[in-house]
Amino acid sequence: MKLFGTKEKLQNIAGIKMVFFIVCDVLLIIISVFLAFLLRFDGRIPGQYFQGPLPIMIALALIFTLPVFYFFKLYFFSWLYVSTGELIALLEAATISFFLSGTTFLIFRGSPQFSGFPRSTLLVSYFLIFLLCGASRLSKRIYIQLFPAGKREEKERTLIVGAGDAGEQILRSIIGFPASHYFPVGFVDDGRFKKGIVIHGLNVLGKIEDIPKIVAQERINELIIALPSAGREAIKRAVGAGRKAGLKKIQIVPPITELINGQVSLGNIREIQVEDLLGREPVLLDTQEVANFLRGKKVLITGAAGSIGSELCRQVAKFEPSFLLMLDQDETGIFNISREIGEGFLRLQKDSFVVDIVDKEKMGNFFKNYQPNIVFHAAAYKHVPLMERQVDEAVRNNVLGTEIAANLAQKTGVEKFIFISTDKAVNPTSIMGATKRAGEMIGQVLNQKNNTKFISVRFGNVLDSRGSVIPIFREQIKKGGPVKVTHPEMRRYFMTTSEACLLVMQAGAMGQGGEVFVLDMGKPVKILDLAKEMIKLSGFEPDKDIPIVFSGVRPGEKLFEEMLTAEEGTLATEHQKIFKAKLSKINEQKLRNELGKLKKSVRGSDQEKIMNILKKLIPSYGQNKPNKPNKPN
Repeated sequence: MKLFGTKEKLQNIAGIKMVFFIVCDVLLIIISVFLAFLLRFDGRIPGQYFQGPLPIMIALALIFTLPVFYFFKLYFFSWLYVSTGELIALLEAATISFFLSGTTFLIFRGSPQFSGFPRSTLLVSYFLIFLLCGASRLSKRIYIQLFPAGKREEKERTLIVGAGDAGEQILRSIIGFPASHYFPVGFVDDGRFKKGIVIHGLNVLGKIEDIPKIVAQERINELIIALPSAGREAIKRAVGAGRKAGLKKIQIVPPITELINGQVSLGNIREIQVEDLLGREPVLLDTQEVANFLRGKKVLITGAAGSIGSELCRQVAKFEPSFLLMLDQDETGIFNISREIGEGFLRLQKDSFVVDIVDKEKMGNFFKNYQPNIVFHAAAYKHVPLMERQVDEAVRNNVLGTEIAANLAQKTGVEKFIFISTDKAVNPTSIMGATKRAGEMIGQVLNQKNNTKFISVRFGNVLDSRGSVIPIFREQIKKGGPVKVTHPEMRRYFMTTSEACLLVMQAGAMGQGGEVFVLDMGKPVKILDLAKEMIKLSGFEPDKDIPIVFSGVRPGEKLFEEMLTAEEGTLATEHQKIFKAKLSKINEQKLRNELGKLKKSVRGSDQEKIMNILKKLIPSYGQNKPNKPNKPN
């Protein structure tokens, strides 16, 4: 009840603000027209103009200007964050209302009411309306800059890394929010011509390498890294320079892909995280291709409550699908992502559903009723050691659930079915990897049947996903250690969730059916190095404040993952981070026979029989063992 009460209260406040701005504009428009007549007649308006032209001019200005301002969303802005965007919208709106008033004058210029109408007042009032209404919108920001609230000595002296758009937006947010604890001192930027320039009264004081010197000279307490489009190398250098300077408070603006509308504000700033230091370059997306793929389509995301599924929901929503369908068996998770999407994308049509993908009847009704155009199949059990102990559940969900969803997609005429796979499907040593390879095979076979295009996308571990190593390390550090690493040579490919989902969408857009796309995962990361970096980010020293211990390789785990099988190669695609695996042909009859046997074995929970069937279906699963410690990649 409190949540809904708060929402209604916010809506009431927004409504009051809108009425206030409309009333202000009415008064300013009347004043503008009156001043236009005063200027035209040198301060003395003849009496006859009060009977006709002046009130008519005021009425025309109000009739045309207010609706146009509303259409241009000039009553939905934040007073603290007025920018050139709002002023340009104001100029466009004032220009349109001026032309409407001018057109009305031309049409009715012969009528008695417009007799002796001074045409110059139209142009003068147009300029005055723009100036006065613009000044009213900028007034709060101007006041705050002239009379800043709070005492300087109580604020944290802050240095901003990056004198580009993001840095400027952060500074503007700080200036516009007097209650913030930041006191901005200046910028640093590696741009060749940036040093010495002034942004909102603050100088660019030097380059990233100068941070230790600047921190000492300017008594800096805090660092904000505003480089959302920069490579990780620049971020690592900034963090390293901040640590060298002895700063404990280092914050960052997240990558541009994580920002809902591409705009940066104080609310986006967060503590530096290990994924910010991975050394990977940001993904460059062909946004037009992805927009053409998703815009105006009904998009279904299974497993929408999971780490990948929920991020897919956020990213897909940006590309304006006609309807976003979110499906998962996790009631709390689907509630949370549904609420988040509802609050972040108010105009998007969306709905969420609690459904188990292996419930064939319910899934059939769902596809029949909603007829999605695009399906991202992210629903899966993914935890390797757990699935080693529950083989029947792994197969039931990852293989049989995928078969149900894929068959329904084909039956109902889905345009594209994108299956989220994993590097563990390559030469699988775990039941989880084997089930994912089986899912890829189902897509390869079904792709030959009708117009539905089946596409699989493989990638490695996703940073900070539920149950992954990062939240586990974080919890261990919080408890004071020890941090448990399975083996000193354990390596994994890592990707951020947003990066993985962007590339999945890109692969889905470019796929023509039957492909298994392999994402460029960069270089594998040593888990030991990851643990050490996380301990440092928490303000401790590895093996001094927080011990690191080795717990041993678990069942089904490899020391390092592979992205391709021995018989596979890759083909380049038009996207530099996406490759296409060259796959051997699937024996359809064999696949169907083994799937039939799997169904019977899963019903009987016969773990050993399930394993034997999978080994027949995927020969490399039966032949491979986890790689040995002396052969890291």
